[in-house]
Amino acid sequence: MKRIILFLATNLAVMLVLSLVLNILGIGRGVSAAGINVGELLVFSAVVGFTGSFISLLISKPMAKWSTGARVIDNPSNSTELWLVNTVRALSERAGIRMPDVAVYDGEPNAFATGAFKNSALVAVSTGLLQSMNRDEVEAVLAHEVAHVANGDMVTLTLIQGVVNTFVVFLARVVGFFVDKVLLKGSEDRGPGIGYMVTVFVCEIIFGLLASIIVAWFSRQREFRADAGAAKYLGTPVPMQNALARLGGLAPGALPQSMAASGISGGGGGWGALFSTHPPIEQRIAALSNVR
Repeated sequence: MKRIILFLATNLAVMLVLSLVLNILGIGRGVSAAGINVGELLVFSAVVGFTGSFISLLISKPMAKWSTGARVIDNPSNSTELWLVNTVRALSERAGIRMPDVAVYDGEPNAFATGAFKNSALVAVSTGLLQSMNRDEVEAVLAHEVAHVANGDMVTLTLIQGVVNTFVVFLARVVGFFVDKVLLKGSEDRGPGIGYMVTVFVCEIIFGLLASIIVAWFSRQREFRADAGAAKYLGTPVPMQNALARLGGLAPGALPQSMAASGISGGGGGWGALFSTHPPIEQRIAALSNVR
């Protein structure tokens, strides 16, 4: 639950800071005493909504290496590294993509894929995962991450995040305008007042939380697709099911909050499941039973 809260807080903070900076600079507030300039407000909302998402995507690969200490395997130094490189190469050929960089980092069991472009991605596994799983299970995890890359999941999630952020910014200002009009009814003030600013701030938080539920739902769907992709590349869902079952019995290794959605495992029950970027392990294993 703590990871979910921090993930949501980070996204909201980025959006609020961008909004504040652009307002200070006088760029595209989009409302006046006369009414709402829909075109200007939409442009402003899109700039705020997409800027942070695209910046995060573009720097995702170097940031992932820096924040986890992942070491790209340029020249395999042992049999395990050679096997990792050869396995990812074979999986990439089956997926029809250029081979991603392969990296290893110190940590508890986890793995991730990241990168702004399908043909220049990064696939990384932790030392804990390599020590806790047999090679068939590790291969399934690698296939899952390669499927993320082949499906273009990093770009898709960025676009979805940008779209919902745009609606959050836009709707918050529309609500803020109407609340301000009610509070200043009969006043001769020519621009938005304190009611507008407070309402926008509160609405961005509330709408942002609702938007996070939508983004989390899409993220969970991409996990199901990546599991199915792994089953396709391996010719059977059994290794992926075994890998997930193994992960279900291990404490997942923590990743930096900006990468919370990129790990191989996660998920939970209760209300927190609405904001979870991963489905419960049991659901993922069950879904693979229908993959042929």
